[in-house]
Amino acid sequence: MVRTADLNDHQQLSNLIFFETRLHRHLDWRSPLEWLGAPYYWALEEGRQITAALACPTEVDGIAWVRLFVYTGHWSPEDAWDLLWSTARKTIMQMGGATVAAIAMQPWFQKILADSQFENRQHIVMLEWQYQPWTSSKADDVRIRRMTETDIPAVTSVDNAAFEPLWHNSLDTLQRAFSQALVVTVAETREGIIGYQLTTGHGQRAHLARLAVHPALQGRGVGRALLSDLFAYLMRTGTTRLSVNTQSDNRSSLKLYQNMGFNRTGEEYPVYTFEVPAG
Repeated sequence: MVRTADLNDHQQLSNLIFFETRLHRHLDWRSPLEWLGAPYYWALEEGRQITAALACPTEVDGIAWVRLFVYTGHWSPEDAWDLLWSTARKTIMQMGGATVAAIAMQPWFQKILADSQFENRQHIVMLEWQYQPWTSSKADDVRIRRMTETDIPAVTSVDNAAFEPLWHNSLDTLQRAFSQALVVTVAETREGIIGYQLTTGHGQRAHLARLAVHPALQGRGVGRALLSDLFAYLMRTGTTRLSVNTQSDNRSSLKLYQNMGFNRTGEEYPVYTFEVPAG
């Protein structure tokens, strides 16, 4: 039986996620269990035992990322997916439709999505910066400072203006990201915040999780100034390596990172989407 998962399933799902290697998990600021209680979360139950689960809750209206797909060994991945996905499609359709998306890091999950007519629309590419001298960069009339919690609503507006809806961050997500970050800075003019960067990390490694500049202010060196300030911070704290990922078709981001000394690692992960219409 496929049914909606709820908070009472927390322990069973926790065990399933912890013990099973047959798992797709979205890179997220929440764990899959923190999404319990949200719409679009299903469990495949045999008797009273949950043997597979699928979660694609919406954070932004109309966008449902596949945040969890897990199954036990006596299922084939295709059979577990087909049972859960058929229910998911019908429910999402009845609820008004959505774009269902997934970053497929494992080949077996890529095959499942392709066989289910998901479209491979782009790739996520990985880049890395290792310590090297750089030219300090500043943008005219732009100040870089540490971000505060009161900045989050303005940062959310910049973030949503800078990216297409598939990649939007919600206010709640940015609040969570802010609380988990190593360093977050904003770029501002007299008119207000026009860009920001958010970096996580530990020890000698860090990851640039987000860099955004308002489209109206792009091309003025704001991104370079944010990165230059970030490099200086990392050097002061002894962090010598910084990774970042971006979309393969985001030419401006790729150009910025490569001009600032990032090199592609060769790692790429396909992004798949499926348009579920309203019905």
